[in-house]
Amino acid sequence: MRGNNHHRVSVVIPAHNAARFLPEAIESVLQQTCPVHEIIVVDDGSTDDTEHVISALGNNVTYIRQANAGVSAARNRGISIASGELIAFLDADDRWLPEKTARQLQIFIDNPRAGLVATDRADIDTHGNLLLDSLFKKQGLYPLFAGLNGQPIPAALSRLVQVNFIPTSSVMVRKAALEKVGGFDTSIRYGEDLELWVRLAIEYDIICLADVLIHYRQHGNNATQATEKLLLDMVRVMKSIRVWGADALSKEGLNANQVVAQSLWDLGYWYFTSTTPQRAHALFMESFRENFSLRTLIYVWLSLIPASMISKLRRIKQKTMR
Repeated sequence: MRGNNHHRVSVVIPAHNAARFLPEAIESVLQQTCPVHEIIVVDDGSTDDTEHVISALGNNVTYIRQANAGVSAARNRGISIASGELIAFLDADDRWLPEKTARQLQIFIDNPRAGLVATDRADIDTHGNLLLDSLFKKQGLYPLFAGLNGQPIPAALSRLVQVNFIPTSSVMVRKAALEKVGGFDTSIRYGEDLELWVRLAIEYDIICLADVLIHYRQHGNNATQATEKLLLDMVRVMKSIRVWGADALSKEGLNANQVVAQSLWDLGYWYFTSTTPQRAHALFMESFRENFSLRTLIYVWLSLIPASMISKLRRIKQKTMR
């Protein structure tokens, strides 16, 4: 493998029991029109045939095995030994399209201030069938990114805290930028990627190509399927962002307390709809203290209604809507 002397790309692939999809992921890297410098697979305590799959690939892959410590620790381990000036992330069950590396490298050459370049994604199932043709279109962001045509995203920080539009497997980032802001926070299991993207957005330009250059595989083992844990960690992420990003958010016209309040409301509403009103009430109250909102005040009151009564009201509402 080779690469531009000034823009060598190291690909970091965390893998945990991903032997089924890993060969396809690695093959998608090997098929890039612009070859990468190295591929690093960090086996995060797999109990399947991951090691055997890697050994069958010969010398194309650097393989590291560690005790299970989570995807953030695995990515950080890969980053620490990477020799490329640019780091590209690829989850073991996803795959790249052939032009991905070439398109992103050109963006870094054209934009010296760019710290991170991402792309659109399409979603596929376990058999490779298309489920979603564009994440950006689903999020309503395609016109913005298409119009920017490879230029930095205005107010990227405030946009990110409202919706995470950066697919991890699409990311290419300067290693120097990661060294400056720090790697993935290993204490965060869900939303660890967003927390890092925000830190990068404070210091560097963020660019998103409006082209689908990765396939994201949807299946029952995706981490984002665990809604409660995801929402709990999003509260932690937003509180963390407030500690070091409040001033930067304010410059982009966004109140950090409001961002935290929204994450608390989202978690509270999940408990509310899961008929756990006591937990919902405490979260709605905390959200209200962070930022006054009439909507939150209404849910503070609604969450005091017994769960049986809430279920009865829902049934009545469903009947009236038929």
